[in-house]
Amino acid sequence: MVAPSVFFLILDSFRQDHVRFYNPDAPCETPHLDALARDSVALDNCYPEGLPTVPVRTCWLTGEQTLVHRPWQPLTEEDRSLPEILAQAGYLTACFTDCYHYFKPNMNLHRGFRTWEWIRGQEYDAYRSAPLRTLSLDDHVKDSYTSQWCQIIETALKNVEEFESADDHYCARLVRTAGAWVERNHTQAPLFVWLDSFDPHEPWTPPAVFDRYTDPNYHGKRLVLPPGGQASDHFDQDEIAYIRGLYAGECAYVDHYIGRFLEQLKALGLYDDALIILLADHGHPLADHGKFLKGPDRLYNELLKVPCLIKLPGGEQAGRRTTALASFHDILPTLLDIVGMANNLEALSGQSLVPLLEGQVDTHREAVICGYHGAEDRCVRDGTWSYIRRPEGEPDELYHLLDDPYERENLIDRHPEEAQRLARMFGSLYFPQAPSSVKGLQGRYEVAHTGVG
Repeated sequence: MVAPSVFFLILDSFRQDHVRFYNPDAPCETPHLDALARDSVALDNCYPEGLPTVPVRTCWLTGEQTLVHRPWQPLTEEDRSLPEILAQAGYLTACFTDCYHYFKPNMNLHRGFRTWEWIRGQEYDAYRSAPLRTLSLDDHVKDSYTSQWCQIIETALKNVEEFESADDHYCARLVRTAGAWVERNHTQAPLFVWLDSFDPHEPWTPPAVFDRYTDPNYHGKRLVLPPGGQASDHFDQDEIAYIRGLYAGECAYVDHYIGRFLEQLKALGLYDDALIILLADHGHPLADHGKFLKGPDRLYNELLKVPCLIKLPGGEQAGRRTTALASFHDILPTLLDIVGMANNLEALSGQSLVPLLEGQVDTHREAVICGYHGAEDRCVRDGTWSYIRRPEGEPDELYHLLDDPYERENLIDRHPEEAQRLARMFGSLYFPQAPSSVKGLQGRYEVAHTGVG
């Protein structure tokens, strides 16, 4: 067996419902992701276990679950990361990212890659220090913002102020850098390319050509980075709609440049026989439940549901779509299984998705659990129900995902047995403080937390 080249494509904060393949009514156009989806097996329900950015990437790189034992931290000395594993099997490994968390002091997520390149300037990266010249901070903030939040926005604006065209923006530069490396090295197959785009992560500054989802009659402030509290404390409905439009523009811009990378793979003859995995680490709340930005209390579809596309070598199973439940720690076992290294799977906590991808089975996991390490909030969901366990003193929540995909009606008092059933599926180790009950809106329901994960 000739090992296939592997391209692992990460889109930070990309909501599943902003991909037209998944949602025909998506608020933006994503023709390139849609085309990749048609060439892939598309998973509707592959969930992050331990959030957010770094714990998710640690899970993908090591195959380890991070919710219980792994806070936001560097790789440990004992970790065996994916590039190290593949390098031993003869892969030429490379990492390209504009996710600045990789290259912060003391971080080492690039460990094991033969080569790596950073694109500087995203979000709070203290990259440019000169005062703003052409952009005005006042045009991007409101009086209700804290001074600290204003400083964060000013840092982000300094980093993008010099951009003149779409090709100057982060994802464009990232794709250009990775593409140039692939072109120089494509004859040394097999390649393992880890391409990690921080966009469409906030702040949302889509290039002008992609800023086509905001109301042209809007004349308010350019609100590229809303605070994470209650949206109604800062914004009216027109402003909320405008912020959502900026995010949609970011998604369309990322789709465009990821499409350029995929076209380059085709031009070099690498696409057809490659394994391509495209994932987002999480989605992004856009005041769907009252708040912008991520947080441990926002464990709803807008944060948890992401695009997950696995294009198998040779186009096998292209067009298959599955609603089976999977978790991010299943991704590394799946990758190793596909490239002929299945004799490593017993050492990993996840389960290979290959039987599911090939149509041998229709289900994978009975339920998944999601949350932030150290936070009390947890979400347990199966294919029908989503149970959100809240800290003591706050009402728990239960949603019927098939009838209520926007999670508007809390049914925990009408169906306490479903909350109890889901709560029992994962034992006390999955919770920072083991709950003694499932709390209803009008009462409390006793639950024995003796289930196994």
